[in-house]
Amino acid sequence: MNAIQVISLTLLSVLAANAQVLVAGKCPQPAVKENFDAAQYLGKWFEIEKLPTIFQKGECSTATYSLLSPGVVGVLNTELLADGTVNSIEGSATAPDSSEPAKLEVSFFENSPPGNYWVLSTDYTGHSLVFGCSDYGLFHAEFTWILSREPTLAGETLSELHDILASAGVKVSKLVDTNQDEDYCSPMEQ
Repeated sequence: MNAIQVISLTLLSVLAANAQVLVAGKCPQPAVKENFDAAQYLGKWFEIEKLPTIFQKGECSTATYSLLSPGVVGVLNTELLADGTVNSIEGSATAPDSSEPAKLEVSFFENSPPGNYWVLSTDYTGHSLVFGCSDYGLFHAEFTWILSREPTLAGETLSELHDILASAGVKVSKLVDTNQDEDYCSPMEQ
Protein backbone atom coordinates (compact mmCIF):
# COMPACT_ATOMS: atom_id res chain seq x y z
CA MET A 1 0.00 0.00 0.00
CA ASN A 2 1.43 3.40 -0.93
CA ALA A 3 1.53 6.45 1.35
CA ILE A 4 -1.47 8.19 -0.25
CA GLN A 5 -3.62 5.10 0.27
CA VAL A 6 -2.58 4.85 3.93
CA ILE A 7 -3.30 8.52 4.50
CA SER A 8 -6.64 8.26 2.68
CA LEU A 9 -7.69 5.20 4.68
CA THR A 10 -6.67 6.86 7.95
CA LEU A 11 -8.60 10.02 7.12
CA LEU A 12 -11.57 7.95 5.98
CA SER A 13 -11.59 6.08 9.29
CA VAL A 14 -11.44 9.28 11.34
CA LEU A 15 -14.20 10.98 9.33
CA ALA A 16 -16.41 7.88 9.32
CA ALA A 17 -16.09 7.55 13.09
CA ASN A 18 -17.34 11.13 13.43
CA ALA A 19 -20.49 10.57 11.32
CA GLN A 20 -19.21 12.49 8.31
CA VAL A 21 -20.92 11.52 5.05
CA LEU A 22 -18.25 10.00 2.82
CA VAL A 23 -18.67 8.86 -0.77
CA ALA A 24 -16.26 7.13 -3.15
CA GLY A 25 -14.94 9.16 -6.06
CA LYS A 26 -14.70 12.86 -6.80
CA CYS A 27 -17.11 15.59 -5.69
CA PRO A 28 -20.24 16.05 -7.79
CA GLN A 29 -20.76 19.37 -9.57
CA PRO A 30 -24.46 20.22 -9.11
CA ALA A 31 -26.06 23.22 -10.76
CA VAL A 32 -26.20 26.33 -8.59
CA LYS A 33 -28.73 29.14 -8.27
CA GLU A 34 -28.64 31.29 -11.40
CA ASN A 35 -28.30 35.05 -10.94
CA PHE A 36 -27.57 34.63 -7.22
CA ASP A 37 -27.83 37.94 -5.35
CA ALA A 38 -25.77 37.92 -2.15
CA ALA A 39 -27.41 41.15 -0.93
CA GLN A 40 -30.83 39.45 -0.80
CA TYR A 41 -29.26 36.45 0.98
CA LEU A 42 -27.99 38.48 3.96
CA GLY A 43 -29.62 38.06 7.34
CA LYS A 44 -30.48 35.19 9.66
CA TRP A 45 -31.20 31.61 8.53
CA PHE A 46 -32.30 28.66 10.68
CA GLU A 47 -30.86 25.24 9.94
CA ILE A 48 -33.64 22.72 9.24
CA GLU A 49 -31.67 19.67 8.07
CA LYS A 50 -28.05 18.83 7.38
CA LEU A 51 -25.70 16.03 6.52
CA PRO A 52 -23.79 15.18 9.72
CA THR A 53 -20.39 16.85 10.04
CA ILE A 54 -17.42 16.48 12.35
CA PHE A 55 -17.40 20.20 13.11
CA GLN A 56 -21.05 20.75 13.99
CA LYS A 57 -22.37 18.97 17.09
CA GLY A 58 -25.19 21.15 18.44
CA GLU A 59 -28.83 21.96 17.83
CA CYS A 60 -30.73 25.22 17.27
CA SER A 61 -28.16 26.09 14.61
CA THR A 62 -28.37 29.41 12.81
CA ALA A 63 -26.29 31.20 10.22
CA THR A 64 -26.26 34.97 9.99
CA TYR A 65 -24.77 36.66 6.94
CA SER A 66 -23.74 40.31 6.74
CA LEU A 67 -21.88 42.47 4.26
CA LEU A 68 -18.31 43.04 5.47
CA SER A 69 -17.12 44.87 2.37
CA PRO A 70 -17.92 44.80 -1.35
CA GLY A 71 -17.77 41.15 -2.39
CA VAL A 72 -17.12 39.83 1.14
CA VAL A 73 -19.92 38.32 3.23
CA GLY A 74 -19.50 37.93 6.98
CA VAL A 75 -20.57 34.54 8.35
CA LEU A 76 -21.66 33.90 11.95
CA ASN A 77 -22.67 30.30 12.71
CA THR A 78 -24.19 29.60 16.12
CA GLU A 79 -25.38 26.39 17.80
CA LEU A 80 -26.55 25.21 21.22
CA LEU A 81 -24.42 22.40 22.64
CA ALA A 82 -25.80 19.54 24.75
CA ASP A 83 -24.36 21.06 27.94
CA GLY A 84 -26.40 24.25 27.37
CA THR A 85 -23.55 26.43 26.18
CA VAL A 86 -23.74 28.43 23.00
CA ASN A 87 -20.99 27.80 20.46
CA SER A 88 -20.31 30.21 17.60
CA ILE A 89 -17.73 30.75 14.90
CA GLU A 90 -17.14 33.72 12.61
CA GLY A 91 -15.79 33.66 9.10
CA SER A 92 -16.15 35.19 5.68
CA ALA A 93 -17.33 34.10 2.26
CA THR A 94 -16.45 35.30 -1.21
CA ALA A 95 -17.28 34.26 -4.74
CA PRO A 96 -13.92 33.78 -6.48
CA ASP A 97 -15.56 33.85 -9.92
CA SER A 98 -17.99 36.75 -10.38
CA SER A 99 -19.68 34.87 -13.24
CA GLU A 100 -20.76 32.20 -10.69
CA PRO A 101 -21.77 34.22 -7.60
CA ALA A 102 -23.61 31.25 -6.01
CA LYS A 103 -20.32 29.33 -5.76
CA LEU A 104 -18.94 30.83 -2.58
CA GLU A 105 -15.84 29.87 -0.65
CA VAL A 106 -16.03 30.22 3.11
CA SER A 107 -13.12 30.51 5.55
CA PHE A 108 -13.24 30.41 9.33
CA PHE A 109 -9.58 30.29 10.27
CA GLU A 110 -6.67 32.41 9.06
CA ASN A 111 -4.47 30.58 6.55
CA SER A 112 -6.84 27.59 6.35
CA PRO A 113 -8.07 26.45 2.96
CA PRO A 114 -11.60 27.67 2.22
CA GLY A 115 -14.52 25.29 1.97
CA ASN A 116 -17.05 25.53 -0.80
CA TYR A 117 -20.53 26.81 -0.02
CA TRP A 118 -22.66 26.48 -3.11
CA VAL A 119 -26.20 27.83 -3.04
CA LEU A 120 -28.18 25.36 -5.15
CA SER A 121 -31.58 26.93 -4.51
CA THR A 122 -32.99 29.90 -2.63
CA ASP A 123 -35.99 32.18 -2.80
CA TYR A 124 -34.20 34.57 -0.36
CA THR A 125 -37.26 34.94 1.87
CA GLY A 126 -38.12 31.34 2.78
CA HIS A 127 -35.57 28.65 1.98
CA SER A 128 -31.99 27.98 0.99
CA LEU A 129 -30.30 24.77 -0.11
CA VAL A 130 -26.52 24.71 0.32
CA PHE A 131 -24.03 22.08 -0.85
CA GLY A 132 -20.34 21.71 -0.15
CA CYS A 133 -17.81 19.01 -0.87
CA SER A 134 -14.16 18.23 -0.17
CA ASP A 135 -12.09 15.76 -2.19
CA TYR A 136 -9.76 13.38 -0.32
CA GLY A 137 -8.18 11.35 -3.10
CA LEU A 138 -10.21 8.15 -3.37
CA PHE A 139 -13.35 9.59 -1.74
CA HIS A 140 -15.06 12.86 -0.90
CA ALA A 141 -16.94 14.34 2.05
CA GLU A 142 -20.29 15.97 1.34
CA PHE A 143 -21.88 18.82 3.27
CA THR A 144 -25.48 19.92 2.87
CA TRP A 145 -27.65 22.34 4.76
CA ILE A 146 -31.31 23.14 4.28
CA LEU A 147 -32.01 26.55 5.76
CA SER A 148 -35.12 28.61 6.39
CA ARG A 149 -35.84 32.17 7.45
CA GLU A 150 -38.12 30.65 10.12
CA PRO A 151 -37.45 27.75 12.55
CA THR A 152 -39.66 25.49 10.40
CA LEU A 153 -40.06 24.77 6.70
CA ALA A 154 -43.12 23.53 4.83
CA GLY A 155 -43.05 19.82 3.97
CA GLU A 156 -43.71 20.54 0.28
CA THR A 157 -40.67 22.84 0.08
CA LEU A 158 -38.56 20.28 1.93
CA SER A 159 -39.58 17.60 -0.57
CA GLU A 160 -38.62 19.85 -3.50
CA LEU A 161 -35.21 20.50 -1.95
CA HIS A 162 -34.73 16.77 -1.33
CA ASP A 163 -35.46 16.16 -5.03
CA ILE A 164 -32.76 18.67 -6.03
CA LEU A 165 -30.26 16.93 -3.74
CA ALA A 166 -31.19 13.45 -4.99
CA SER A 167 -30.74 14.55 -8.61
CA ALA A 168 -27.23 15.74 -7.66
CA GLY A 169 -26.47 12.30 -6.19
CA VAL A 170 -26.66 13.33 -2.53
CA LYS A 171 -27.98 10.60 -0.23
CA VAL A 172 -31.06 12.36 1.15
CA SER A 173 -31.59 9.47 3.58
CA LYS A 174 -28.46 10.63 5.45
CA LEU A 175 -29.94 14.06 6.28
CA VAL A 176 -30.65 14.70 9.95
CA ASP A 177 -33.17 17.12 11.43
CA THR A 178 -31.98 20.07 13.48
CA ASN A 179 -33.97 20.77 16.65
CA GLN A 180 -35.36 24.29 16.41
CA ASP A 181 -37.96 23.90 19.20
CA GLU A 182 -38.52 27.33 20.75
CA ASP A 183 -38.40 26.07 24.36
CA TYR A 184 -35.26 23.99 23.78
CA CYS A 185 -33.51 26.76 21.87
CA SER A 186 -34.36 29.56 24.32
CA PRO A 187 -30.75 29.76 25.69
CA MET A 188 -29.73 30.97 22.21
CA GLU A 189 -31.81 34.12 22.68
CA GLN A 190 -30.11 35.15 25.94
